[in-house]
Amino acid sequence: MAKQRRVVVTGPRTRGIRVPPYPTVTRDIDEQTELGAVYLRSMMRVQLRHALVTCGIVAAVVGLLPLVFALVPALSAIKALGVPLPWLVLGLGVQPLWIGAAAQYVRRTERAERDFIDVVTRS
Repeated sequence: MAKQRRVVVTGPRTRGIRVPPYPTVTRDIDEQTELGAVYLRSMMRVQLRHALVTCGIVAAVVGLLPLVFALVPALSAIKALGVPLPWLVLGLGVQPLWIGAAAQYVRRTERAERDFIDVVTRS
């Protein structure tokens, strides 16, 4: 009878690439699964909401200015450097509003994108 050779049993190989036992969100997005589509739709919804709020605020302020000048005629009579106040406000006052609203929109949207990336890469 031949002598059997002893076999040494060790732990599993740890040098290989470890694959998570569950699919990751990035894989769902890359493979365009239904769950990945839900994640992308939620991100797009957040971006759309930020855009609509920003546009709504700017439109409300710019839209209400003529109403204010119509309701308070004394404001329309004021002149600075020979230019009526409504022209100055609409010409010079609206630009900083647009720039500030755009900067705020970019800040909020980038924050939402960072949060989305954190959720996607967390798994």
